[in-house]
Amino acid sequence: MTDGRIQAVIFDAAGTLLRLREPVGQTYARFAKAHGADVPPSRIDEAFARVFKAAPPNLHAGEPIWRSESLERTWWQDRVRETFRAADQMVRFDDFDAFFHEVWEHYAGAGAWELAAGTREALTTISENGRRLAVLSNFDQRLRPLLAAFDLGAFFEAVTTPADAGAAKPDRQIFDVCLKRLGLGGHRAAYVGDDPADDHDGARQAGLHPIDVTRFSSLLELPAALDALEKELA
Repeated sequence: MTDGRIQAVIFDAAGTLLRLREPVGQTYARFAKAHGADVPPSRIDEAFARVFKAAPPNLHAGEPIWRSESLERTWWQDRVRETFRAADQMVRFDDFDAFFHEVWEHYAGAGAWELAAGTREALTTISENGRRLAVLSNFDQRLRPLLAAFDLGAFFEAVTTPADAGAAKPDRQIFDVCLKRLGLGGHRAAYVGDDPADDHDGARQAGLHPIDVTRFSSLLELPAALDALEKELA
């Protein structure tokens, strides 16, 4: 770095650092079939997209952190139930609660996810270049153990979720909480994400410099993009 203008790089999680190994529909369909519910993956994918887009944020402001975890799980259980009803109103499970427990645990583990191409190398390079690293995500409280499962936790000074901040992207408050943890103003930080509204617009409105991860074939391209951004801002 030269003048230290971009001192921190803050990352979204799902869709940026982490990618699903298979579409949601395939995963749900496989687990559901073992519990007596046979629904085509394509119908589940379509229904999940509609349900997730219409859902309120998985946010439980004012609740203590220990209670938020249970409420986050219930939020997801409701969304999954709505997804199957939207996909097939006649679908019946032998035991929906048992099915959901298996799905919940599956997505809590590394087996459901893979690192985006170049993630570890990019984080190493960015850190060696003197920039600080953090994660800011609308993920629930399974995120920290998941990052640890990929041996990424040591890279990040802060991990901020809605349960920590009492707000979810694109609300400025969640960005402000993360920046406060780093002791920085938004103009000193870049935010790397894939969602135009939650990530790019949200970061911009909070004063950070958004970077669209979808423009990269690999996160190995990110360090050079940060250097180019810094030159533009100098």
